[in-house]
Amino acid sequence: MLEFRLQTLPWNVIFGAGKLASLPMELESLGLERALVLSTPEQATDAARVASLLGDKSAGVFAQAKMHVPVEVAARAEQAARACKADCSVSIGGGSTTGLGKALAINPGIPLVAIPTTYAGSEMTCIW
Repeated sequence: MLEFRLQTLPWNVIFGAGKLASLPMELESLGLERALVLSTPEQATDAARVASLLGDKSAGVFAQAKMHVPVEVAARAEQAARACKADCSVSIGGGSTTGLGKALAINPGIPLVAIPTTYAGSEMTCIW
């Protein structure tokens, strides 16, 4: 499998087999310390795996993402991020989860690290 690293503004793309293992180091390189892991209910197991991988860099899991990011879901995620003092979010999944992370990037203004598991396009746009 090919490996590559593409860095553009405002995105950094890291691609390759086994790259998920580098997530804690990536957060560290970005100066991020407390990640709220986001997923849909169907991918809660994946989110728990990411949270486990992050160890003490995990602030918790919010596994309530929904298609088209309803305002109510974004508000609950914002409350969860504030409650656990997250300084970033890590989304794992498709466009629903990535969109939720983008909503948190707007309010309360925390950076998003996306781990797309499908190609929805959401991971490469700045539109919520």
